[in-house]
Amino acid sequence: MTTLLEPIGKKTPPERSATSPARYAAGRTARYAMLLLVVIVVLIPVYVLFVTSFKGAGDASPARAWALPTTWTLENWQTAWTTLAPAIGRSLQMVIPSTIISAFLGSLNGFVLARWRFKGADIVFTLILFGMFIPYQAVMIPLNQLVLNLGIPNGIPSLILLHVVYGIPITTLIFRNYYTTVPAELIEAARVDGAGMLRTYWNVLLPISVPSFVVVLIWQFTNAWNDFLFAVFFSSSQNGPVTVALNNLANGALLQNYGVSMAGALLASFPTLLVYIILGKYFVGGLMSGSVKG
Repeated sequence: MTTLLEPIGKKTPPERSATSPARYAAGRTARYAMLLLVVIVVLIPVYVLFVTSFKGAGDASPARAWALPTTWTLENWQTAWTTLAPAIGRSLQMVIPSTIISAFLGSLNGFVLARWRFKGADIVFTLILFGMFIPYQAVMIPLNQLVLNLGIPNGIPSLILLHVVYGIPITTLIFRNYYTTVPAELIEAARVDGAGMLRTYWNVLLPISVPSFVVVLIWQFTNAWNDFLFAVFFSSSQNGPVTVALNNLANGALLQNYGVSMAGALLASFPTLLVYIILGKYFVGGLMSGSVKG
């Protein structure tokens, strides 16, 4: 009788709706468990680095890699800092100017190729992108000869030039993709107001380019800081960056002192880690800002 009094067209909720919250909770739990597993796997090397850096010379061995230090000591950190501090300073002298210069040049290139079109712009853009796909090893000898012919001193000056040049393709790509999303009406309004190319770039596009600059600065800083191939070819242990000094620290007389090597590796990674902590939350948003054209 009650079924006859039910409104016509009313459907009984499916039986599976009663279990859908439980299924959703189970799926969410499985996803979190998988993420936790991935985090643990990623952090295992960090754990070994950290605990080994506080072990004494006799306590740091492959057999006790997972064990906590018998006696916690800061001697390894002191030795690593004394050895690497000059090289860290040289790395900062190299990375900061090369990152800023390549980001600025890439921004200019991206603006011209995206919004100030000229005949053959697509061909020029394609040729610039070729630089991203040329292996460093294939051009190392010609680069070395070019640096010698230009009279650029070996060490930090030559490394700055190389990182600027090799950073231009990727920075140009990122900025060009971002500037293509800027409304054309904004550029036309600047032209109507009498602004030329440089004034339009400086007063209109540069202030709204912060997301792309964040991406480029993180990318270039990390690549230049972690570079080892250029550093080996164009510098030495006396005038090279921290990667060369860290390699010498691991392969020198302190080879059996794993604690010093681990402390040095952590010290060398702190600047890039600090950059990601400060700017990391803007990285994904800035990277995606030029991926969808509005």
